[in-house]
Amino acid sequence: MADPDPTPDTDAKDAPPKKSKTGLLIGAVAALLFGGGSFYAVQSGMILAEAEVVDDHKPALEETALASFVAIDPLVISLGGQSQHQLRFNAQLEVAPAKQSDVENLMPRILDVLNGYLRAVDLADLQSPAALVKLRVQMLRRIQLITGDGHVKDLLITEFVFT
Repeated sequence: MADPDPTPDTDAKDAPPKKSKTGLLIGAVAALLFGGGSFYAVQSGMILAEAEVVDDHKPALEETALASFVAIDPLVISLGGQSQHQLRFNAQLEVAPAKQSDVENLMPRILDVLNGYLRAVDLADLQSPAALVKLRVQMLRRIQLITGDGHVKDLLITEFVFT
């Protein structure tokens, strides 16, 4: 007859080994920590918060009332040596009312720097669609270097004709 009671050594060899549950435990703890951190970040407004609109900007009418405009003499500049192109340029400087006489006294220097800069500009740069924006920024910076900080607020180009 067969032995109804198998020996313990044969059962241990046939049974599959137990799977470790440490990976599952680590995953569950990480999910809880991530979920809690995400909840806190959203609840406290660190992410997905609506931006606060701060309107410290005064109306445009008040800004222009606090500004004076100094006219720059019209410039006609010959460009490109052999191609005989010309640039007609006219602009106004936006200045603080208290600084208007200082800027008017520096007008010969301003005209000199504008004339020199516009003569040095490449013809291809003048023909690009974004030329006016780039030139305006460059000219304003040069004027501000001449007049000093706080004198000239903006350069308003009233005529820019490239022929």
